[in-house]
Formats: sequence, structure tokens, C-alpha cells
Amino acid sequence: MSDYFDRDEDKKFTTVYKKETPDILAAFAAFDATVFQPQDREIPLKYRELIALAVSITTQCVYCIDAHSQNAVKAGASEGELAEAAWVATAIRAGGGYAHGRLAFKLAGVHEH
Repeated sequence: MSDYFDRDEDKKFTTVYKKETPDILAAFAAFDATVFQPQDREIPLKYRELIALAVSITTQCVYCIDAHSQNAVKAGASEGELAEAAWVATAIRAGGGYAHGRLAFKLAGVHEH
């Protein structure tokens, strides 16, 4: 996916949202701004950004990885914290594969031995 990622050029396509669904774009932007507002949240911004980074790695969204890794550092995250967030994402993704493997056995009619 990252082979067609262009940080600057891709943002230009936001004009489609602005033209076709400006109300939804505005609602999303307001929601996102509220979630990531620097103050007055229970979870400090650095940790919200690290959570967002881990989710981004899990969903493999290169745009979100780009934004939230930088935002986490701006909010005070260290390289070690970025690394641990990446490992958390890796563990959750691997755990999902493990759990869904069990579901495959169930759906295939494989019985416990």
C-alpha cells in the first residue's frame, strides 16, 4: 500500500470530500479534533496518540501511521514508546489470527480431541 503513498499529493483529494460531502467532512473533522484535543481528556494526549499509532499499525493505514507516529512524538513519546506501541499492535494482530484459527476449526466441523 505504501508504494503509492504521497504525503503531499494525496491530501489534494480531500477536495472531493469538500465538494461532495462537506457536512460529513465537517462532522468528522470536529469529532477527530475532539478526540485528539490536547487538554481536558482522561487519557493524556501522548497515550491517545500511541493508542492511535497501535491501531494504525494493526489496520495498516499508512496515512494514520504517518500522522500518529509524528503526533505521538510531538506529544512527548519516545522511540521506546513507539516501539512498544508497535509491538502491542503486532501482538493483537497475531492474537487475532490465533483466535480466528480456532474459529476456522469450529466452522469446519473439527471436533476437540
